Amino acid sequence: MILADKIIALRKKNGWSQEELAEKLNVTRQSVSKWEGAQSVPDLDRILQMSRIFGVSTDYLLRDELEEEEYSEESVDIEGLSLHKVSMEEANAFLTVKKETAGYVAFATFLCMLSPIALLLLAAAQETGMIGITENAAGGIGMCVLLIFIAVAVVIFILSGMKTREFEYLDSEVIETEYGVTGMVKERKKQYESTYIRNNVLGAAFCILSVLPLFIGVIFTENDFILVEMLCLLLVLAGIGVMFFIKGGINHASMQKLLQEGDYSKKKKQEDTNPIAAIYWPVVTAVFLGYSFITNDWGRSWIIWPVAGVLFGAVMAIYNAVKRNGSQKNN
Repeated sequence: MILADKIIALRKKNGWSQEELAEKLNVTRQSVSKWEGAQSVPDLDRILQMSRIFGVSTDYLLRDELEEEEYSEESVDIEGLSLHKVSMEEANAFLTVKKETAGYVAFATFLCMLSPIALLLLAAAQETGMIGITENAAGGIGMCVLLIFIAVAVVIFILSGMKTREFEYLDSEVIETEYGVTGMVKERKKQYESTYIRNNVLGAAFCILSVLPLFIGVIFTENDFILVEMLCLLLVLAGIGVMFFIKGGINHASMQKLLQEGDYSKKKKQEDTNPIAAIYWPVVTAVFLGYSFITNDWGRSWIIWPVAGVLFGAVMAIYNAVKRNGSQKNN
């Protein structure tokens, strides 16, 4: 078997197209096509890269008389840095644990969104005279419920994080996968695509429709307690929508991490860590908690989050534009 045939066979075993192999080798698709058509021969550097990428020995690639694959344990990337090679067992374990924890993370987020409901209802009931307790008692009980919900959510987040801690390298490290892993993940991603789309559609529908109860309440009643109930229903519906987004997003992202696609591509992993998100969201959280505790206006302070979400997109766009301009000037 000549080198051209071996390249074709190894590429197809890994489920890669010519474009994907070319990207891994930092060459053009036309170069790969010429190699596979025996129109040209890759240089020694490319042979070494293919040996690493395919996990076979250079002898197997270069010696036509070797028909059976000789596997290599060496794992060195293009720049000579050590890469983590992900086995089929490790990939399956990662996908399984992410599937298990996705529901828990989504539920914990749902608890966070429900946490102010008791405070809102008790405050409204006390103001309208529906319950015979003081304002301080209503606020104190509501805050206790809020903190309990947040505490349970934090515990779930921590436990879920502990289960996936051993796979944290997939977020930032460039990896390579053993034979069959890429094809397996691509097949799972294809099968999951309809579920991912359905979760996004349902999430968007619940979030959009969540404002309806509040609008209906404003139109048909002036009772403050009913309006607060409608606001609470808004939080419940929005929380359900967010659960759909999170559950679908976590499972989809887990496959992207193994395939090194989207936000987890090799290029993005090798870029400098973006400091904006690490600063922005803690500041937003501090503003939300500070304003809410000082004013005790939990009924309106939630608006900080959707506003912050919209502004975050603008902030990131500005940051990326400035970064690109800086890179172009340096070049």
